[in-house]
Amino acid sequence: MIRTLIVDDEPLSRRRIRDLLESEADFELVGECGDGTEAMNLLREKPCDLMFLDVEMPGLNGLEVARQLDSGSGPAVIFVTAYDCYALPAFEVHAVDYLLKPFDRLRFRKALAWARMAIRREQPEGNDEELPTAMLGELHSKSKPLERVAIKTGGRVFFLRTEDIAWVEAAGNYLRLHVGKETYSLRETMNNLESRLDPERFWRIHRSTIVNVDRIRELQPLFHGDYVVILQDGTELTLSRTYRRNLPGLFGDAF
Repeated sequence: MIRTLIVDDEPLSRRRIRDLLESEADFELVGECGDGTEAMNLLREKPCDLMFLDVEMPGLNGLEVARQLDSGSGPAVIFVTAYDCYALPAFEVHAVDYLLKPFDRLRFRKALAWARMAIRREQPEGNDEELPTAMLGELHSKSKPLERVAIKTGGRVFFLRTEDIAWVEAAGNYLRLHVGKETYSLRETMNNLESRLDPERFWRIHRSTIVNVDRIRELQPLFHGDYVVILQDGTELTLSRTYRRNLPGLFGDAF
């Protein structure tokens, strides 16, 4: 039996993995944890062969947990996260797979197949050419524009389509995503989100503002090369002169 531990701060995510594991006869669930610190403490009492490990958790995050595991005798790790930006760090800590939420049963079973091989030493370790195809696929997917964002709120996770976002503003360690009359918080940096959004649709117009071009109604000049960006709902944002050079490609000779 492959002794398995689920580590995720979202109860619904843990339940999803638990339900999928029930139909796998060779996997035995030995416990569930809501954060990395709890997982490390449990491992001292109940060693396991495999961990399903979320990345973003309070306190000790998933990557920090993986770095503390013994690479020779510690459990194999399958990262389970809503963010594709952690695929490269996951590769660096020798994860056997990287599951992007939401995933289906077929994708889950592929991850289990890689875990079985890693645990039973059926493939050499440390050879890039023999990494799981699915893992490499997640790494390559970083070049594709982000199509959805996972939002955690009220103990649940839902997926927001990026095309529905009107604009984004920086707010300390978080970003505020404006969607119609609603505003959602996302723990992310402005630079990282900008790099993952479709550059044909989203433009950085200020060091603390990204706007969906499709939501722009008009631009009005201000002083010293700045502009007021007026959205379709009347929201007014500032296009700073520093970021204006990004715009002529779409607005022709308007500038």
